[in-house]
Amino acid sequence: MGLRNHTSLRVAVVAESFLPSINGVTNSVLRVISHLQAEGHQPVVIAPGSGPTDVDGVPVIRVKAVDLPRYDDVRIAVPRFRLGSIMKQIRPDIVHAAAPAVLGAAALRYTQRNGIPSVAIFQTDIAGFARRHGLTRLSEPIWSYLSRVHQLADLTLAPSRVSAWSLTTRGCDRVEVWPRGVDLERYHPSKRDARLRRFLAPAGHPIVGYIGRLAREKQVERLAPLAASDEVRVVIVGDGPERSSLESLMPRARFVGFQHGEDLARFHASLDVFCHTGLDETFCQTVQEAMASGVPVVGPSAGGPLELIRHGANGYFWSPEVPETLEGAVLDLAANSALRERFGSAGRRDAERRPWSLILDGLIDTYRSVIDDHGARRRRIRRVA
Repeated sequence: MGLRNHTSLRVAVVAESFLPSINGVTNSVLRVISHLQAEGHQPVVIAPGSGPTDVDGVPVIRVKAVDLPRYDDVRIAVPRFRLGSIMKQIRPDIVHAAAPAVLGAAALRYTQRNGIPSVAIFQTDIAGFARRHGLTRLSEPIWSYLSRVHQLADLTLAPSRVSAWSLTTRGCDRVEVWPRGVDLERYHPSKRDARLRRFLAPAGHPIVGYIGRLAREKQVERLAPLAASDEVRVVIVGDGPERSSLESLMPRARFVGFQHGEDLARFHASLDVFCHTGLDETFCQTVQEAMASGVPVVGPSAGGPLELIRHGANGYFWSPEVPETLEGAVLDLAANSALRERFGSAGRRDAERRPWSLILDGLIDTYRSVIDDHGARRRRIRRVA
């Protein structure tokens, strides 16, 4: 018999990135551990570098790490021999490896050697980031390495069909799609703030916004033609290593820095058009948050946005092969308030199909299935032996 639905699970969540760094991996791990705890399970986070050792009652065990040059908030774990003793201390029913690369790879090797069920979450297109940093020749070796890492897991969960295909075509044969959820209460059209809008665009121009990390791979410089336009006002929400150069490039854009919580929700809902510029997103959570906020979206016809944007229904694609389509799509929406309202309403309805509670309940069901399958496979191997 497998583990029944009421059985409490001990889950070791091995996070390649975690607090104090704020990014997509951190945010999804926080969602996972909060839901596990609320449902009566026992999560423990294993994370690189220094930081909090407890998050709302969930223990966080720290592993020595070194900083990545030019990315002070990215830490590369040096697990060595400590990981084995940590796992023996936790005795997990399953290991959840979030964006495994170094620490997660070591954890997955440990699970294979010791017969522990595991799930790997594919979340970061490291190969795409290498291309954006001029390291094109490293792209395929990185993909090869990542596919070998994910093949160590009993199952890999990818956030979109595009990212799942990227893994399966490179030899990772146990992949399923697990999309990201969205907080439908926090990100809501009712958060639209007239006072904030007057601050961002005193003359009443349509407000075009980008929300996210200001790093080279996000290609935020693509907004420069719009920032120079007299037809819209461009707002950049976020921070990162490229901020100063982007401020120099787009002096008319308004940079408001990193925002979180209710403030972030107000910025989302107060936009007229949300625009995403990067091509290497495995899902693109900010697009989904904009949709939940009732804001029409413009994103590339590449990567994760392909799963979220319905061209001509809740937003527009722009073509990476024809970069000027980004400006054209944004200006088309900026000039048509009725179209914006229609797209925004459709986006909200789409987002309502993916509440976090539903997505995370599905993850727990997946844990149980993996544990059952893993146990059955080990029993078959013992019988044959």
